[in-house]
Amino acid sequence: MRHALRVCRSNIKLARASWGSLSKFAVRGLRSLTEKHGLSVAAGDLRFLEGRWYITHAGLLGISERRHCSGIRTTVDKGLSDPLSCRWVFKATVYKTPRSRGFVGYGDADPSNVSSMVHGAEMRVAETRAVNRALRKAYGIGLCSVEELGWVSDPPKSTASSNSNGFHKSNGANGNPARLRDQLCLLIRQYDLDPTLVKSYAAHFCGTETLKEASRDLVESFISHLAASAKEDRDGLICKLNSYAQPVEMKQ
Repeated sequence: MRHALRVCRSNIKLARASWGSLSKFAVRGLRSLTEKHGLSVAAGDLRFLEGRWYITHAGLLGISERRHCSGIRTTVDKGLSDPLSCRWVFKATVYKTPRSRGFVGYGDADPSNVSSMVHGAEMRVAETRAVNRALRKAYGIGLCSVEELGWVSDPPKSTASSNSNGFHKSNGANGNPARLRDQLCLLIRQYDLDPTLVKSYAAHFCGTETLKEASRDLVESFISHLAASAKEDRDGLICKLNSYAQPVEMKQ
């Protein structure tokens, strides 16, 4: 009981540090999600967007692991998919127990319903969406997942009210970058990444000379992208980061 209370307080504190002031309704919802599903803001299980809570792919996988999910099977729906137009439809089946009949979810993705940041990766997005929907059915999760949103990696421009709690809309250094910096540092520690290479990758991703020059929206997009890459293919991410290492000059 005390442990659950500490986790709940930690979640609320970090959520306020990350997304600013929360309404009583939002705090009540976060407390319920923490107690019922053991979700952690620090682990990236939840996102607070436009006044609503959304669960992440990582959060859903965590729930399935804690509840000893027997397995997840995914298949491409060849009849509905069209590789030439980058349209993919996946079917995912979650088996809660070895003898379970399975809970089915479908996910689709094409250039029109994914962020421009992930164009070319529609197949991966479609599979993730299918798995998320199947997991939500299996474990009774009423929240929509972040990955099911078309702009998850390319959020809309910040409004004046949101700018007061974060980066300036045109320059991340003019606002309060601490919240996003903390999230980025958490990912670096969690997945044992090289901070210098991550910063170089982030600047290239955002299309700026340095990370400080990037807008809040772009930094948020990079953090979402980095978290997904580290979770799904850390080795591939390490190879990507290593490509930003400066070559060592040989002394004559």
